[in-house]
Amino acid sequence: MIPPNPFADTPDGDADDLVLVRRAQGGDRDALETIVGRHQAWIYNLVLRMVYHPHDAEDVTQEVLVKLLTSLSTFAGRSRFRTWLYRVVVNHVLNMKRARGEAAEWTFRRYGDGLDGAPDTELPDPNTVPVELHLIVDESRITCSSGMLLCLTREQRLVYVLGEIFGVSDVVGAELLDTTRENFRQKLARARRDLHSFMHDKCGLVNTANPCRCAKKTRAFIDAGFVTPDGLLFARAHVQRVRDVAPRLHDDVNALDTAYAEVHRAHPFQPAPDLVASVRALLAQPRFRTLLDPH
Repeated sequence: MIPPNPFADTPDGDADDLVLVRRAQGGDRDALETIVGRHQAWIYNLVLRMVYHPHDAEDVTQEVLVKLLTSLSTFAGRSRFRTWLYRVVVNHVLNMKRARGEAAEWTFRRYGDGLDGAPDTELPDPNTVPVELHLIVDESRITCSSGMLLCLTREQRLVYVLGEIFGVSDVVGAELLDTTRENFRQKLARARRDLHSFMHDKCGLVNTANPCRCAKKTRAFIDAGFVTPDGLLFARAHVQRVRDVAPRLHDDVNALDTAYAEVHRAHPFQPAPDLVASVRALLAQPRFRTLLDPH
């Protein structure tokens, strides 16, 4: 079960979080593990869309948890815990070392050239692949649309993930980025413009006049190593979609952009790795052992 959406204007678990934080600051390690359990999937899925690769997302999420452990005692309650925690996440992903997905330094021009150069071919023989073909096509779709996000700058990518994929309002977005509502809206508009312009020109999912089709590109993605049928990174037989757990909070901005955003909101909301166990292991280390000791 996925915990309540922490990005809602009035998050359901806000009061519970505050109680848990006070207990954790008093030395209650179970309370700290509960906090991690409530937020780990949201942190992981935000990070995943920033770095592309699930293994990198797990590493970055662990780094965020270390920051949570080392700075939780400084939370004084002058803001919502949600705001404090996700500012830690936001600041970390904006300043983290470059992930492998960013190493190629994709631009929309280079990405478009790559898609144009990938030949259109028929799908593999279903008897030659270890999973159902529809999962491989789904993997291609998610791989390609996730790659598009890497063409945005880090800040654009973060604002787009928050505002368009996770449905964060300008009120919450401004809180998390420590800016004004107007500035958040402007940044989101620019990110939308750049990404949606590319998708309109290239992606057959949103513009049927475009010849590019996921199924036609799947074999080329396999041949190039972007999709590995016996080691799918994204596609699952049964998934919960982002749109199901982070529904739109407002219907006020750019209704015509919905089709573009839905390509990304239809991605799986991935289960997070067992980060509670990781926190437990960290707390057992000498350097963390006294963090939650009020004495």
